[in-house]
Amino acid sequence: MNKSEALSADQSRDQPVHSEGPGARERVTVNLTSKGAAALTDLMRLTGDTKTDVINRALSVYAYLEDVIAEGGKVYVRERDQGDLERVRFL
Repeated sequence: MNKSEALSADQSRDQPVHSEGPGARERVTVNLTSKGAAALTDLMRLTGDTKTDVINRALSVYAYLEDVIAEGGKVYVRERDQGDLERVRFL
């Protein structure tokens, strides 16, 4: 393998691979913290969704929220019907 082939191989590991077409899938490996694993288990129990479904939905929501913030919007949550509206800040 020459130097340019080695560089291309290294770059391909760092760049996302996106499948195309209907139903296309991409396999990834994720190392969860104990808190993340517990949240995943809780969400599976609450929703009845699979791990894959929970993670896909979480990524979609996260991307949406980051887009709202990037466009100058704000994210708020109210924990109870009569509770105060509180701004959510992502660190």
